[in-house]
Amino acid sequence: MEEEQQNQQIVETANTTTRRSSQHEVPETTKLELTVDEVIDRHVGSFGRSQFLHVFLVSLAWIFDSQSALVTIFSDAQPSSWKCNSADKLCNSAAMNGGNEHIRAVCGLKPGSWEWVGGHKSSTIAEWNLVCDRKFLAAIPASLFFLGSLLGSAVFGRLADKSLGRKKTVLVSCILTSATFFFTSLSPNIWIYSILRFTNGFARSGIGIACLVLSTEVVGRKWRGQVGQYGFFLFTVGFISLPLIAYPTRNNWRMLQRILAIFPMFYSIFLFPFVSESPRWLLVRGKNKEAIKILKRFARLNGKDLPTNLTLTDIKTNVGGETGTEESLWTTKWAAKRLITVMIAGFGIGFVYYGVQLNVENLNFSIYFTVAVNAIMEIPAVLIGTILLSFTSRRFLFSMSAFMAGVSCFLCIIFAKGSRRQAKETSKEPRGSWPQLSIEAFGFMAASTAYDILYIYCVELFPTNVRNIAVSFLRQTLMLGASVSPLLVALGRLSPSISFIIFGALSIVSGFLSFWLPETKDAPLFETLQQQGEEEKRRRLLPGDDSALELGTETKNTSPSI
Repeated sequence: MEEEQQNQQIVETANTTTRRSSQHEVPETTKLELTVDEVIDRHVGSFGRSQFLHVFLVSLAWIFDSQSALVTIFSDAQPSSWKCNSADKLCNSAAMNGGNEHIRAVCGLKPGSWEWVGGHKSSTIAEWNLVCDRKFLAAIPASLFFLGSLLGSAVFGRLADKSLGRKKTVLVSCILTSATFFFTSLSPNIWIYSILRFTNGFARSGIGIACLVLSTEVVGRKWRGQVGQYGFFLFTVGFISLPLIAYPTRNNWRMLQRILAIFPMFYSIFLFPFVSESPRWLLVRGKNKEAIKILKRFARLNGKDLPTNLTLTDIKTNVGGETGTEESLWTTKWAAKRLITVMIAGFGIGFVYYGVQLNVENLNFSIYFTVAVNAIMEIPAVLIGTILLSFTSRRFLFSMSAFMAGVSCFLCIIFAKGSRRQAKETSKEPRGSWPQLSIEAFGFMAASTAYDILYIYCVELFPTNVRNIAVSFLRQTLMLGASVSPLLVALGRLSPSISFIIFGALSIVSGFLSFWLPETKDAPLFETLQQQGEEEKRRRLLPGDDSALELGTETKNTSPSI
């Protein structure tokens, strides 16, 4: 009897050991080698509360990016009216004839015989009299700001990929943005002001580049589009905040700059320390242990644990060669062609997106009201983009948005002419056209959607080791288009139709260019140019599967890629 009991215990022990070992797909003594995408999808979670908190904290920096780019709408605004401050007959005659609502009337008046309503500190134009023969000087600060953004995009894009990483790039950019805001408020003349606006544009450029990449590199592939849109929603929050801050400070543009300097510094000190570096960037830089540590932190906050025997796939073994940290976008033929196409499309969209916003003064409405309308239209743009990105291709959504923005610009010309014709018949100054404002707002919403989608599209078109550089090149062309737009806005004060024609044409051309780009919806994120080039070539050679030409198409027997 005792012998039978012992035999039964031996059998039960063996069965228990077998069941325990069967619960583990891989023995603990064997390394479990996975890509970052596989770790996120299987063990961390595609988009848990840890990633939500991370994305939210990172995306807050978009507020300062928006405020930097668009503060010029208020600080460089042309005053709406003037008044006589003396008994000068010529001045009083011009004011009685309705000239106090028409800025060109002051060109024939004596200096000192009139003053701006709201005071000479209400804007840079009012303080330094940038009207009449000096009116084109008013476009210089905005143009230099975007040129600074262009140069900064090149510098910060390379720093984020090669040395600083995504997190430190955002931190440096926020601190410099705060400092340049404050120093701008001390400008003694238009030339120093223009130089400081250039430095502010340079400083803020690291925010948009690194924030988008830092957000999208920690979530599953099906969430990349939506997460990218969250950042643009915070950009919209910054846009909406400007009229709310600018109106109480409408008589002092310097105070507006000082208030805006507070927010990025507060963020850098109290909130940004809780942000993590991108595990993908750490892996590319050979810091595997740090990458796993961050992935463990994300998993723990999501209520999960990573396998103790986990190791990340070595990029060298994954692509069959050396790491691609020294690879160049311009020496890789397929990447160079793709980047040039993205950049040309970006120039047109940047020109339209920022140009339409700066052009609000030519709509004959209150600038605070018009900016608020455009800011509010950013909200449906982000929501529509977020919803459509989950099931619509990037290429189709971008092209359709660009086409709608272009058509809306052409329609604005028609309604503007109707408003001027009515004013001519009644012998009054032309007032704002509500149909024109409605169409302009819809066109801006479409341009905003195209602008947002193009960023996300660019992130997915290029691998990790050059992703930030690719996004920086896109941002450079966006800023180049934006830097030209203030000159067109100044020309639009003489002929609004010309500005809308050029805005519409460039938007439509940008939409057509996207037809030469591959689709990336639900595509894997690759780590190196060599890896991505080999995988795309292999998919193109798959027999009898035309859909394999698209990056986002899932095919059988594909090798795991990050």
